[in-house]
Amino acid sequence: MVDCVEVRVTAGTREEADQISSTVVERRLAACAQVVAPIVSTYWWRGEIHQANEWLLLMKTTADRFGELAGCVRALHSYEVPEIVAVPVAVGTADYLRWITRETSPEPGE
Repeated sequence: MVDCVEVRVTAGTREEADQISSTVVERRLAACAQVVAPIVSTYWWRGEIHQANEWLLLMKTTADRFGELAGCVRALHSYEVPEIVAVPVAVGTADYLRWITRETSPEPGE
């Protein structure tokens, strides 16, 4: 079975989150992408604590496609150091995991 992952990315605006989501799905780097309503992030940046409203993207893909997806996100993202982390999908229904694999194949239907 192919290893599937959920990739998490935060974006500073809804427009940026939508652009990233649409692009990675169109390029088949993710089978789907969900934009979660604004969240509040608290973090260290350049020696200071910051707090910001952000939009969380949840993207489903395969471990094999992570590098390409991360590169695409970096190219589109406005942050100097965007959050791009993959969390392994430990368990999922067989049909859903097959769907992720099929839809992220460079050649649809493979």
